[in-house]
Amino acid sequence: MNSELPQTAVPFFDEAAVQRVLRLEALLPAMERALIDFSAGRVLQPVRSIISIQQHSGFMGLMPAVYGEIMGAKLVNFYPNNGARGLPTHLAIIALFRADTGEPLAIMDGRLITELRTAAVSAVATRLLSSPDARRLAILGSGVQARAHIRALSLVRNFDEIRIWSRSPQHAKLLADEIGGSATSAEEAVRDADVVVTVTNSAEPVLRGKWLKPGVLINAVGAVGPKRRELDNDAMRGAFVVDSREAALVESGDMLLAGANIYAELGELLAATKPKPETDITVFKSLGLAVEDLAAAKLVLGALQET
Repeated sequence: MNSELPQTAVPFFDEAAVQRVLRLEALLPAMERALIDFSAGRVLQPVRSIISIQQHSGFMGLMPAVYGEIMGAKLVNFYPNNGARGLPTHLAIIALFRADTGEPLAIMDGRLITELRTAAVSAVATRLLSSPDARRLAILGSGVQARAHIRALSLVRNFDEIRIWSRSPQHAKLLADEIGGSATSAEEAVRDADVVVTVTNSAEPVLRGKWLKPGVLINAVGAVGPKRRELDNDAMRGAFVVDSREAALVESGDMLLAGANIYAELGELLAATKPKPETDITVFKSLGLAVEDLAAAKLVLGALQET
């Protein structure tokens, strides 16, 4: 046995451990800080690399970043057909290191972190960009992210009505029954909605701009990739806000296929270095950033070390 090997193993935290300590209420301010720091240039982060595993209809993404005193990477796998197997469509591992020495700090399951930090970012955008009087929420999609977004957005707005649409009417009704909402057609869900969330695996538009009322905020979360989109051209006619300009130019089919221009990064609006848009439609495109994962993982590690 090599006596020079370190005696202390790097801890691994499974999803159950993450779930014990990760709270949406703490994630919102952490995501806001991370987005501001990212847009201010205080984060070192390339656009993620994606490998297509065509024989299994899957994708693997590598998402590294350096953020203050920590650095790390998330390996995230997206397998759209996993639902039929009773498995999550998104599976991930996050590795954390000290930025000053490179020493490993921890490895943790990243599935729940991905779920909750995505919804928390949409909640941050909704608090900033939607009307304070927003009362009607439309969710296009009925999976894990739909549920997480309902929880997260309810922290920042008091919705009187939540409407659900899904390509599976059974799934839409199940979710609607869970949350006391209503399952409807996509058009009925969106008509008169103050906030719309698109969280589908669709590669073709599920949201039509002609359905939208003035002043609406759209959180566009699904359809990552240059040839995938959830919004038609008409829905993209207003202000387009992104989490990362660099990532959107590579990964946002909603923007690329519509020929839309980027108004601002969300971090710029949060820091008030750019004014909030004044348009009939505002779209926030959430592609997901490594810095969000690191900020969430740091929260988890700190909370677990205190227990």
